[in-house]
Amino acid sequence: MKLIKLCLLAVLPALTAYSLASYANSPVGVWQTIDDVSGKPKAIVEIQQGADNSFMGKILKVFPQPGKSPHELCAECKGDKHNQPIVGMSIISGLKAVKQNQWGKGEILDPANGKTYSCHVRMTDSGDKLNVRGYIGMPLLGRTQTWVRVKEVG
Repeated sequence: MKLIKLCLLAVLPALTAYSLASYANSPVGVWQTIDDVSGKPKAIVEIQQGADNSFMGKILKVFPQPGKSPHELCAECKGDKHNQPIVGMSIISGLKAVKQNQWGKGEILDPANGKTYSCHVRMTDSGDKLNVRGYIGMPLLGRTQTWVRVKEVG
C-alpha cells in the first residue's frame, strides 16, 4: 500500500505539469481579440477543438468601438451568416496543427466587412498570446492581430 501511495505521489506532479504544458501549447480556450489598428479590445472569442482535431472559434462577446455603432448583426456577411447575430457566430474554422505552436490551413471571417480569409495562428512560447493572421493568397498579403488568453471568463 505504501508503495502505491509513493508511486502516486511521484506521478501526480508529472501529470499536472503535462496537463498544464498541453494547455499552454493549445489554442483551445477563451481569447480577447485586440484591434491591430487601434490597439483596443474588439471581442472575446472561444476556440474549441473538433472531433476531427481541427480548431474552430466563435464570438462570445463584442466590445463597442468608439465612434462606431456596435454591429449586432453581420450585415456585410454573405449566405447563411447574412444579418445573423455576431455574438455566437463561428468566425474561425478548419485550423489544423502545422508545427509546434502553429496552426494553419483554416479560414477566418471578419464580421466588420463580411469577408473570409485564409488563416494562420502562431502561439507565443508562454501560451498567453496568439498571433492570428488573416490573408488572401499568400501570408505576406494580410494582417495580424494579437489575441490575449483570458484567464477568467466573467
